Amino acid sequence: MHHSPSAVLTIQPLQSEQIAAVKQMIMTVWSEIWGDVLTPAEIRELDDMQDINHARSHYFDNGGTFLVLLEAEQVVGTGAIRKLDDAICELKRMWLLQAYRGRGWGQQLADQLLDFAYQAGYQKVRLDLADAQRQAPALNFYQKLGFYPIDRYNNGLCTVFMEKALAKT
Repeated sequence: MHHSPSAVLTIQPLQSEQIAAVKQMIMTVWSEIWGDVLTPAEIRELDDMQDINHARSHYFDNGGTFLVLLEAEQVVGTGAIRKLDDAICELKRMWLLQAYRGRGWGQQLADQLLDFAYQAGYQKVRLDLADAQRQAPALNFYQKLGFYPIDRYNNGLCTVFMEKALAKT
């Protein structure tokens, strides 16, 4: 697939008609990271994406947001903020197709999400990663954003846990 550098990309809140495309895009990235050891069925078992099916109740109506990065009408990236408690939220679903990484789009998505979190009154944002080796570029990206390691804060399958204090920049 050839992507013209002049292509206009936009970031907007997830619409219900984009849910299938979002799940397909995330599956593509999951398979890229884990496809050598997990089948698509196994990946779906690990991540049923119910939060995306129920994005309104899970994110929008619950102190969060879910953004999509679009090239024309095609979903090429996602990112979300989910409420953990009144003071702490979680950065979720940061996925970008490979062709769109390293071009500043992840940074723009993250900036909008962190700004949303700050405006919503959260003091800290957390995230988790499944595997530091397989997701080394993501880990590096989050470190650049100012995330630092913390102790495990959930009982999922992830092994890397990070946090960032939200302050006026």
